[in-house]
Amino acid sequence: MKLRLKIALRDWDYMTPLVLGDVTSDKLEVEVDRVGTLISHLGTDPDYQAAEMSFSRYTQMRHDGDESVVGIPNFIMRGFRHRCIMTMVDSDITTLGQLKGKRIGVTGWRDSGNTWTRAAIRREGVEVKDARWFAGRLTEAHPITDRLDGFGQPGLIEACPGERPMVDLLREGQLDAIFTPFMPNGYFEPGSPFRQVLADFRGEEQRYFNDVGYVPGMHLIGIKSDIVAAHPWVIAELNHLIDESQKMWTEKRRKYAETTPWMFDEVLKTARDLPKGWDASGFTVNRKMIDDFARELHVQGIMKRHMTPEELFAYDTDGSRIG
Repeated sequence: MKLRLKIALRDWDYMTPLVLGDVTSDKLEVEVDRVGTLISHLGTDPDYQAAEMSFSRYTQMRHDGDESVVGIPNFIMRGFRHRCIMTMVDSDITTLGQLKGKRIGVTGWRDSGNTWTRAAIRREGVEVKDARWFAGRLTEAHPITDRLDGFGQPGLIEACPGERPMVDLLREGQLDAIFTPFMPNGYFEPGSPFRQVLADFRGEEQRYFNDVGYVPGMHLIGIKSDIVAAHPWVIAELNHLIDESQKMWTEKRRKYAETTPWMFDEVLKTARDLPKGWDASGFTVNRKMIDDFARELHVQGIMKRHMTPEELFAYDTDGSRIG
């Protein structure tokens, strides 16, 4: 009899084979629940046995001694962050260094993606203290929630005035730039009033990769600890299914790239510019990235100390113990 595992995932394209049942297991029956927002705490959630998790919030759990979830170093969401900084078309900001002294909006202070974006501008000499930060919703369609998460500091890190959408504040000149991986409606249309700060973000991201050797990971896979205790093999089996789904989707995307004009060129460039295995799961291959992220959480004041990769992950993706 198969073990049934219900997992909460966002709509990442490479999970399609898993969702459709093209990738299966003789031991594990995986039910994928597609969610728009990550669940708040997998360890106490009554509906899921596994889930996509924020790297930042998972780190906080490990720091606090919360062992209700076993995180595995399979980073289901990765991405460069240089492209995720937008401003107005008529802005004079064209480099990351010019963000020093500016008013910057973020969709959540401790979000993993925003932590990596701040890491990118720190490499260009802009520390947290060098800008003024506002946390809020991107557009009117997004909910009003606490996006400071306890990290507010008057005059440095504050909520957006009147909880107004950041795109409105940017249009009115009350913000100089916004950190967001998801662009607002109309961003890609001709005549959009917005643009990315970096015109050649791809070149900057390539330079970043050449320097650090990885594509930053924002989300990872977590499994409830009691499930792992009862079925230790579940780590390796779930990791295998996710890796196989990604592999199958990559092959299909290369085959059917013509569904979007010039996608073939993009897929070809990516295959040439990034080494094979750049998105591989596993502890050893991702150790430097894990360590760099933990360091950023500490340097940026989100974590009280710099946790080691071995403290963060007790298990590798094959189910073996680390350390």
